[in-house]
Amino acid sequence: MIENVALFEKHRRRLFGLAYRMLGSVSAAEDAVQDTYLRWHRARPEDLRNAEAWLVTACTRLCIDRLRAMKAERQAYTGEWLPEPLVAHPTAEADFATELADSLQIAFLVVLETLRPAERAAYLLRQAFDYEYAEIAGILGKSEAACRQLISRAQRRLAEARPQFDHPQQDDGITERPAHAKQQQARDLARRFIQAAASGEPTAFAGLLMQDATIHSDGGGKVSAARNVIHGADRCLRFFIGITRKQPTGIQLHECLINGQPGFITHLDGQALSAISFAIAPNGDADGNGGAIQAIYIIRNPDKLRHLAPLLGRALQH
Repeated sequence: MIENVALFEKHRRRLFGLAYRMLGSVSAAEDAVQDTYLRWHRARPEDLRNAEAWLVTACTRLCIDRLRAMKAERQAYTGEWLPEPLVAHPTAEADFATELADSLQIAFLVVLETLRPAERAAYLLRQAFDYEYAEIAGILGKSEAACRQLISRAQRRLAEARPQFDHPQQDDGITERPAHAKQQQARDLARRFIQAAASGEPTAFAGLLMQDATIHSDGGGKVSAARNVIHGADRCLRFFIGITRKQPTGIQLHECLINGQPGFITHLDGQALSAISFAIAPNGDADGNGGAIQAIYIIRNPDKLRHLAPLLGRALQH
């Protein structure tokens, strides 16, 4: 029994990473991992010879079922749907920060919503987790040929919907890993934007926003949020200055990484009010010097912020 628990814990991080990419929800991903553990606990010893294969198969199939069940709910969602923010400290280990930046960007997860559950699973298993086609076939219970077709269709759909500002794809379909200097530059741009918004002076935003910048806001119909995407630098800065002026007295900012990108949690009395993430587009020379904000994601739906309470509690103690 103890040995089985240790084996499961060895693979927990991979299972959560898969489940979160599949479901776009921290809470749903944690539930999927827990249900996978319960099935693992009840499985026959002879079925557990290859722990990783068994666990990834069980977790993937659970996520496919949950995605199908979520379809109607997300189609009826009020305003734009954004994933639950996955938050890390800005000084997170380089490997962890890079892992987040590769395939967990908010824009990418939104685009993944265009895929059918089986396509999403096959694509992620191949591109984000580097499984062979034969392994994917075993996980999904399909032929290799069928899995190749699923991945091919997913790649076509993603190519059509993929935001133009995403990092260029490598041959394996995973976005280019940003260097440490680019990560620092992105954090600096986000800080300068927040400072500009606090000043209320439009001139303070000079050079910070791409002309075709966008703001995406998710309130889920439970709190105020822009229901449609805001396009253009001028409209974005006016919108952000406006919401900054309306913030309650005493609101605080907690700097963090949100899905691998620079961001802030706004909070009051220990309660998270929003998660703000910035997508940075290269806009300089061949070495990547210079850049600007291409998109801002504001997650305000309180249901998507509940899991941030422990993180804020720890931050407020220091």
